Amino acid sequence: MTSSLRQDAETMIQQIIAENMPQEAVTQALTAHSFAERIYVIAIGKAAWTMAKAASDYLGNRLQSGLVITKYGHAEGELPRMEIIEAGHPISDENTIRGTEKAIALAERLGEGDELLFLVSGGGSALFEAPREGISLDDIASLNGQLLASGASIVEINMIRKRLSRVKAGRFAQIVAPAQVFAVVLSDVVGDRLDSIASGPTAPDQTTAEDVQQVVAAYDLKLTDLQQRYLLDGTPKETPNVETVITGSVRTLCRSATEAAERLGYTPIILSTTLGCEAREAGRFLASIAADTQKGTNSFSKPCAIIAGGETVVHLKGKGMGGRNQELALSAAKGISGMDGVLVFSLGSDGTDGPTDAAGGMVDGETFLALRNLGIDFDQVLAENDSYHALKAADGLIFTGPTGTNVNDVCVLLCR
Repeated sequence: MTSSLRQDAETMIQQIIAENMPQEAVTQALTAHSFAERIYVIAIGKAAWTMAKAASDYLGNRLQSGLVITKYGHAEGELPRMEIIEAGHPISDENTIRGTEKAIALAERLGEGDELLFLVSGGGSALFEAPREGISLDDIASLNGQLLASGASIVEINMIRKRLSRVKAGRFAQIVAPAQVFAVVLSDVVGDRLDSIASGPTAPDQTTAEDVQQVVAAYDLKLTDLQQRYLLDGTPKETPNVETVITGSVRTLCRSATEAAERLGYTPIILSTTLGCEAREAGRFLASIAADTQKGTNSFSKPCAIIAGGETVVHLKGKGMGGRNQELALSAAKGISGMDGVLVFSLGSDGTDGPTDAAGGMVDGETFLALRNLGIDFDQVLAENDSYHALKAADGLIFTGPTGTNVNDVCVLLCR
């Protein structure tokens, strides 16, 4: 892989993540808010610890008590007056239930004059869960597996699973009432739909039973009679005790990519902040842009950085290992094969792409040939959704570890 291009990409990745850590944004949101006398904190999601640390530093002795529920390996130590529980993601586990029941117990103790600071980040759907009566964790895992394999969008996935929960779809706001909720949200959902971020525990639900049935039919979901019945139930359309502020999103992620590219001498172009197509199609599209740019047949002038943010989808048909960012990057490799001065990387801002330890993938004009020389069948790898092992063989995996933030994905095409 071309060393100078790779160095530029790695510099960009470091700067993008550093500029999207939530501490400063959370502190700004808290500074602008007038709190009640008694303040409690619940933080959920992959960035829960980082957000809770910012809240703890700001509130100091005003904080009565709090609870942090985050993914295994994402907590970085104890926090004053807060209990920290690590739990399963993307599949909820017993710790998920234990943590959520503690959150419910805390919320039920609150009354008039109390205020809950609710810190929400991506991953909250799996990490904050209390199934409705008769629904088991296995039921939720099975349904979630169907949805992930189908290629459903995050909005569609959350539309289904929040109706099987006691704390999603605005129901947690009802549990907290009559206390007030100040929700500070780090968005990992394209379009920043509050009822979809972490499945909207304190947000009015925008979806209807008809919307849900369309998703069930579109993906031919296999449901039990009880699940089907719950999907038809109404959900809260108002949460009057809640005030919400969004502190970060994919737009800030793309803006950081733009600034990082400019500092390295590239002309940045943001194609989209709502990328939501098939991962492999996005990769092929970026490769076609690279080909035109190298030939001078489009309007992009080198050196340039073509940027897109959002959340692509993968239809799981094989039994390989990978994630949407790895599949996007790998899919671009064939189209840019043999090109000098071209590199594509795709990055999950939370540091975890799919069920892997990689944050994403990186390829250049040498990657496809390297795979072929290793005897790796490119098309078979994609058919098996096995991007992780192919990229590992070609030294094309991006490793960041848990980052402490979660604001969607960004993919970048560098041309020079």
